[in-house]
Amino acid sequence: MTKTIIHNITVYGENEVIPNGYLTIARGQIAAIGSMDVFQPDADATMIDGQGQSIIPGMIDIHIHGAVGADAMDSTPESMSQFAKALVKEGTTSFLPTSMTQHPDVIITALENISRYAKEQGDEEAEILGIHLEGPFVNSDNAGAQPKSYIIDPDIALFKKFQDAAGQMIKVVTIAPERPNGIEMVNYLTETNVIASVGHSGASAEETETAFAAGAAHVTHMYNGLTPFHHRAAGVIGAVLLNRDKFVEIIVDGHHVSPYVVNLTYQIKGAEHILLITDSMRAKGLPDGDYELGGQPVFVKNGEARIATGALAGSTAKMSDIIKNMMAFTGCTLSDIIQMTSTNQAKQLGIFGQKGSIAIGKDADLVILDGNHDLVMTIKRGVTVYRA
Repeated sequence: MTKTIIHNITVYGENEVIPNGYLTIARGQIAAIGSMDVFQPDADATMIDGQGQSIIPGMIDIHIHGAVGADAMDSTPESMSQFAKALVKEGTTSFLPTSMTQHPDVIITALENISRYAKEQGDEEAEILGIHLEGPFVNSDNAGAQPKSYIIDPDIALFKKFQDAAGQMIKVVTIAPERPNGIEMVNYLTETNVIASVGHSGASAEETETAFAAGAAHVTHMYNGLTPFHHRAAGVIGAVLLNRDKFVEIIVDGHHVSPYVVNLTYQIKGAEHILLITDSMRAKGLPDGDYELGGQPVFVKNGEARIATGALAGSTAKMSDIIKNMMAFTGCTLSDIIQMTSTNQAKQLGIFGQKGSIAIGKDADLVILDGNHDLVMTIKRGVTVYRA
């Protein structure tokens, strides 16, 4: 049995931080964790000197459209491979490729492609854990970069077709619950163990509370695509801040949400209820210029992506940049970052027994960071897939 031992490293374990520790990997899983004080060398193991750096769980991005020229809607295995290979270079070891509002037939083709590809993807790629369906069941008044011409009211029969096309891989659905049949769909999603996420929505606080009561579990890219908070009309934002147990996705790229509001959200929700996402599109990792999202032209300038209306069109941020921004904006700890990039996501997806923390028996999806929290190495299921 081939073993890898990473030693002389700070291990951010599930229940404790070991300042001068080691971690053993065998058969793609974490086999042992401990202090160097009790470390026993193993002549048969591959040894990696951690050089006093930090090791944390691999990050899970549950809302991401694309990277390096590829997009989840491209509907080709080559594009999915290009997409998944890029993510390990930012510390993301697993993800939910995210769809866009489009004609139902186009969405079905994309879902079929993702589902097929997930069964055959390579070891060197970030793992596809499922699919995030963003649209078409949203509110055209809150479309953002979702193409308005294809937005439709929630339709359970159509969703069933989507889920069949996806091989039952749809794990999250962004929905505007205030639209006709919205609450019925939230109920259906909840009953079938799919996360209903309020997003691209103009729901009132009361309508949002009704969605929460029906099972809606979190909010898609908090503040973006939602009616602005007002002291006489709190809307989705007011309801989710008041209901502290509900999760919020947030894009901490410095463009989508101001640092002040990021910190305000962190102070109210705590690390336990924040899901850091990139919501990145195909321009990530490429120069400024002209791109495409959901069939619409996107213009990227200084890393900021917008469509012709001026609406933000996803981000070009890497998860490795987002964690540094989050720490700078809030003063949060690396343990908090683990909670917001891995633990919460794994718990929401029902896979915390397998991923989301460093514990014996879990998948060896790991990231090594240096003293400046820059990415040094990414390990996926025990295989080193990226070195800075």
